[in-house]
Amino acid sequence: MTNVRSLLEEGPLEASAPCRVDAGGTWDIKALALPLEKMLPTTVNMGLTLRTSVVLKPFPGNSVKISSKGFSQSEMFSADQMPFTSPFGIFFSAISYFGFSGLEVVIDSEAPVKSALGGSSTALVALIKALSKAGEKLGRKGLSRKQILYLAYHLEDGVSGGNCGLQDQAAAVYGGVSQWIWRHGDSSGLFRRVLLLNKEGQGQLSKRILVAYSGKNHVAATTNRKWVHEFLSGQTRSGWIKANDLVHRFADALKERDWSSAASLLREEVALRKEITPEALTPLTDRLVTEAEKIGCGARFAGAGAGGSVWALGKVDAIESLRTNWEIALKSMKGGEILSCRIDGTGCR
Repeated sequence: MTNVRSLLEEGPLEASAPCRVDAGGTWDIKALALPLEKMLPTTVNMGLTLRTSVVLKPFPGNSVKISSKGFSQSEMFSADQMPFTSPFGIFFSAISYFGFSGLEVVIDSEAPVKSALGGSSTALVALIKALSKAGEKLGRKGLSRKQILYLAYHLEDGVSGGNCGLQDQAAAVYGGVSQWIWRHGDSSGLFRRVLLLNKEGQGQLSKRILVAYSGKNHVAATTNRKWVHEFLSGQTRSGWIKANDLVHRFADALKERDWSSAASLLREEVALRKEITPEALTPLTDRLVTEAEKIGCGARFAGAGAGGSVWALGKVDAIESLRTNWEIALKSMKGGEILSCRIDGTGCR
């Protein structure tokens, strides 16, 4: 282990990464994508200006301490006893990978905790970026974006026991509006990224989206396990294939800035997901989707749904009307709120 206390006493190190909304989620999981790789499994995601930040500070001895917004207790262990099974296990595993001790990690996010906007994966990317900065100050070579993505994915997938996707990490690393083609069987790389919108297009899209937190926390692992099992058993596979085609078309519409077609395709994907993944919507998030569709927008749960957040896409004036409708609906749920955000094209930094 390398004790970095003296290094951090010269000044704390900070990094941050954007949270995201998405379409096509779960196709980034290897169990779905690899057997059907010839069908070009895809997801689309959009980095948001709701960023998660990580600060590294000096800490006495050879110990490591981690605290995070939304968690009532911090965790502190000696570097040789860091648990990878605790609530902060994936973060301890990243610190172990770098071989550091004598530091405190403080995690903060502009997004609500467990809001299905990328959460722990975004924090992990920010932490790895901060640890890479520390390594550079020690004379090590800094990690590239692709290396950060690969490390974040494999750490989370390995420590959690498998069936993790990597689109959350991908959005956190690169930001912007991207289509991802997942290629787990390709030795040249796990993915192909298609940047759908330049800075001007991202600005146009920012005026046409709305993001809301339902006030209900979500836990993706349980929901994803069920979806993966039903896909592998063949129960829902045909529906997933149809959804994948819709997301390809959705990506094309975004690239052409055909916002009306994109909203329509979002409605089609959600209608299909209601059939194959009905538990993705709660009564409140279903109401938010319905309110959006009534005025011609498309709306979708973020991530694995089952609470968390909902996002909508539509014409500028329709989005403004929807804001009022959603604010009324969200009054029924403690903690529910419209989240102020735009598209973030910068990725981790």
